[in-house]
Amino acid sequence: MSDTTERPGVDDVRDTPASWEVLGTKERFQGHVISVRTDTVRMPGDDVADRDYAVHPGSVAVVALDEDDRVLLLRQYRHPVRALLWELPAGIRDVEGEPLVDCAARELAEEAGYRAKTWHTLLDIHTSPGSTNERIRVFLARDLSQIPEEENDYVGHHEETDMPVVWVPLAEAVDRALNGMIHNAPAVAGILAAYAALPDGFTALRPADAEEA
Repeated sequence: MSDTTERPGVDDVRDTPASWEVLGTKERFQGHVISVRTDTVRMPGDDVADRDYAVHPGSVAVVALDEDDRVLLLRQYRHPVRALLWELPAGIRDVEGEPLVDCAARELAEEAGYRAKTWHTLLDIHTSPGSTNERIRVFLARDLSQIPEEENDYVGHHEETDMPVVWVPLAEAVDRALNGMIHNAPAVAGILAAYAALPDGFTALRPADAEEA
């Protein structure tokens, strides 16, 4: 018997929203930022299975490029992985109704002390879709200017107390990501995406206010 099931092709490679039936939900933990939930889900073949995941408000991150195509990276301690990681300026979507690009601009200003005139949407990623619903929009920010010290009254706390900033040539940042020297997921994704978008001058990128799928 021949298999007449239609198989997807290249044109079908596009993530699409879907939701299988949830038969029940239990909240296991409620923290300051995340909660942990168990959903009982009806699977294909009428099987039922529990799926545990962290509920997260979402984040933004910024690939900030200067006129010499250097990317701004900052170093931050990340306790769960017990490491000092080189990352992009980034933060949680913690202001209800705030446009994502405004959230990104705020994080760039607070964490790195820079403003940008030109913004594009670079990537939308799910950090670990098997264990959390966190989604990150990564922006590309250009035409940068440093915020005068007297205008920047942000004071970092805890992990943000000491975050040194380094400007790294984009091609060198790609090499360091591919050689296992940079591990932070949005940093690796953003660096590689910016490098891929560089040859056409970023003309194919979506606008900063592009709708999230």
